[in-house]
Amino acid sequence: MKYFFLCLVIGVTALPCLSQEFRFDVKINTPRLQTADPTLFVALESQIRELLNNRSWTSDNFADNERITGNVNITIREELSSTSFRADLDIQAIRPVFGTNYETTLLNHSDKEVVFEFEQSRPVVYSDNIYTDNLTSIVAFYMYYILGLDYDSFSLYGGDSYYQLANEVINVLPSGFLADKNSGWSSSANGRNRYFMVENILSPKSRPYRRALYEYHRLGLDLMASDAEEGKSQIMEALKKMETVNSDYPNAMIIQMFANAKAQEVTDIYTLASRNQKNEVYRIMTGLDPANRNKYIAIRR
Repeated sequence: MKYFFLCLVIGVTALPCLSQEFRFDVKINTPRLQTADPTLFVALESQIRELLNNRSWTSDNFADNERITGNVNITIREELSSTSFRADLDIQAIRPVFGTNYETTLLNHSDKEVVFEFEQSRPVVYSDNIYTDNLTSIVAFYMYYILGLDYDSFSLYGGDSYYQLANEVINVLPSGFLADKNSGWSSSANGRNRYFMVENILSPKSRPYRRALYEYHRLGLDLMASDAEEGKSQIMEALKKMETVNSDYPNAMIIQMFANAKAQEVTDIYTLASRNQKNEVYRIMTGLDPANRNKYIAIRR
């Protein structure tokens, strides 16, 4: 059970029996709406929120302060019909840090390949191993992927079963989605879609990446309230493993996703650090995220 060890550490013998894992805000943006009924998106927003926050995605019990918080913003870019749409999905997931009021970002991702149909008469409901519709599959994929990241951050390789469930979402898709390079699911696309998110994270070459997620969060951030210097040292070790993966697995999507989630946090942590640490972290982060080198200048000041 994911939180059993944490409960022992903080001396809690019983937790409230809450099985819901997420507390997400959902927003549908319709800047170019022309023909679709606006009430459709009010219903869609409500139904996605209900699916995220009230479905039980695991068999574990989550106390209220353990729930993963976040935001889902869906921006309608094109009306393909009155009930069919092309959209961008921006999703952020946040994990609490032990012993503090601080929260850390697990995922900060923008998906530009979301096409879906929605009618008010059809509820947004997900069942494992069953394809219902593309929107539901996309939502379920991200929830399981986020659970994988969260569990990896609390125990070494703890997210295995949830990445597998995210992969199973792909496995039950109609073949047309897998063949369409613009679907967000295709293995023959540019290496930057949902398929590659899970392919990267499950690859044996990514084992050091997943160990780094554990070291960064559980041995690093969760320790910093009691021992800031040791926490920084552990985070440094995690960043070195990210560097190794970046070398052994060039252009892996997950490396950029890590940088997207952690760039500001890493900068903030090492702004107050020794000169050697500053130089090393700057070198690593600009190697992981060279297109955004300017983000890390503050580390060296």
